[in-house]
Amino acid sequence: MARRNRTARDRSQQATARIESQIERRLPFFDPLDNDAISRLEAQVDWIIQDVGIAFRDDPEALALWRAQPKVRVEEDVVCAPADWIREICRDAPSSFRQLARNPKRSVTIGGQHQVFAPIYGAPFVRDLEKGRRYGDITSFQDLVRLTYMSPALHHGGFVTCEPCDVPVSKRHLDMLLAHMTLSDKPHLGAITEMSRAQDSVDMAEIVFGRETLDQHCVIMGNVNTNSPLLVDKVVTEAVRVYCGRGQGIVVVPFILSGAMGPVSTAASVAQAVAEAMMVCAYAQLVRKGAPFVLGNFLSSMSLKSGAPTFGMPEPVMSNYAIGQLARRLGLPLRCGGSLTASKIEDAQAAYESADSMHSTMLAGAHFVLHAAGWLEGGLCTGFEKLVMDADRLGAYQKVLDKGLDVSDEAFAKDAYGEVGPGGHFLGSAHTMRHYQNAFYEPRLSDSENVESWEEGGAHDMRSRANKRWQQMLKDYEPPAIDPSLKEELERLFNKKNLTEVSKEEMERNIKSLTHVYFGAHFDGSGQNIKAGQFYFLYPGFGGMYDSQFSPTIGVQPNYAELFVGGSGGSNPVRPPPVATIPFSTALSNLCSYATSVTPIATVPLYPEP
Repeated sequence: MARRNRTARDRSQQATARIESQIERRLPFFDPLDNDAISRLEAQVDWIIQDVGIAFRDDPEALALWRAQPKVRVEEDVVCAPADWIREICRDAPSSFRQLARNPKRSVTIGGQHQVFAPIYGAPFVRDLEKGRRYGDITSFQDLVRLTYMSPALHHGGFVTCEPCDVPVSKRHLDMLLAHMTLSDKPHLGAITEMSRAQDSVDMAEIVFGRETLDQHCVIMGNVNTNSPLLVDKVVTEAVRVYCGRGQGIVVVPFILSGAMGPVSTAASVAQAVAEAMMVCAYAQLVRKGAPFVLGNFLSSMSLKSGAPTFGMPEPVMSNYAIGQLARRLGLPLRCGGSLTASKIEDAQAAYESADSMHSTMLAGAHFVLHAAGWLEGGLCTGFEKLVMDADRLGAYQKVLDKGLDVSDEAFAKDAYGEVGPGGHFLGSAHTMRHYQNAFYEPRLSDSENVESWEEGGAHDMRSRANKRWQQMLKDYEPPAIDPSLKEELERLFNKKNLTEVSKEEMERNIKSLTHVYFGAHFDGSGQNIKAGQFYFLYPGFGGMYDSQFSPTIGVQPNYAELFVGGSGGSNPVRPPPVATIPFSTALSNLCSYATSVTPIATVPLYPEP
């Protein structure tokens, strides 16, 4: 009977989507580096900014803004500047800021002593215990938004909880925005892959919050990656102009696999990441002084045998600590880490790697933690079970950070000792009765019963319990209240954008928006094998060129994938010559379908079929 009552209570909490205040950190930050180590790291950062420089590519407007600064030296597209001047400009960014949510009770502060957890971002695949691994679709995406909304320890909705691959690339950002704005009332991010999509995000946010509120407060942010090493592309600079130009936030994250996009030594990669982010921060402040900025870091090690990214290893753990110290000295909010793993399922490897990654993130003091829940397979896959399992542990982290050790008079329970003599017990004491409901963190998924009770209940393991939990959560889901006129206005803009006929010119723009990051490679429009709506790329050496299983490793040419147009079948297909070389991070973020029938050739829709 007691167990039945507890279940009923839990379901009631789920259905009302309990609001958990964000973390207001009480624990001190973990600063393992001494002053000498910090000074040497900062000197390396300064050297990169002043002497090596950062390329700002394919965006004449960005270069023009840099050239207008008297202290800046621009050679072709490489920007060098005095490091002390860059640091001075970075101080214009706020050390903390508030991102408003549609529900004011769910607004979050990013920076200072606060920490915010958000789910996985950008996975093209999803997985659950019953259906297995598959491409993400809009139904899965909407369900993940609902689950995030119902998870108290996830304070922020993120954005691309999975890629809805059944929706055309040119339009899917609208579906994702509408889902976040109507199925949840938590704060969220916006689109960044192309300038018009970023603008759509800001426009829809303006509908929700109103022009005046948007002009005065941060209500939406973009999350972008530099193309490490030492390259900032048009996607980043245009996103900065759209978001920061309206006073909205931007999260800039160098994605570095040490040994590929950065030197194999962790210290050098950390310094490179900070230098890249600082230059974009300075650019953002030149666009609009005081624009909210979050310094990001996604630094991971890799297997030098296979090229596969590794997570939860000592090197990225140490990088989190170092980045944390450097960010606090800069006075900038920090994004890093998450519940990261290379494991394909929710197994022991996933638990160990995610725990180590998240623990260092927690101690390092990351203010905005993307990928806090749901991450599998090096970020290629969102796990439904993994999402609720991670969220369960986030609640435990939150209690450690937010509550710390209570040393109040009530906590010392002096009255209880008056009730309980030597050899007695405290189970029935008045102090226990006052606090039994919240004395300890009670995980929703862990099983602490004896083995007989566990076997009588079906001997379910953690994955099985997580599967039942997220399915029950979706059954209990109740959408947050929303003004009908607001929802109608959002849907009106959504339908207008979606029903727009796709012209040849728009198709060409979509192609260019994806190809401009490919280091100057361009389609000439003459290819006979370009299919309507797709092109092909493959990752050389990903588990063998003809391996039937796709795995996120780097092969023949580290850090790059080769782009092809067309394609052919057969056991030994003859591929056309490569059209372009794609940065690994771009390939990961844009991958949305995978042909398993012949070879590991992926297809990325660019626009709807005519």
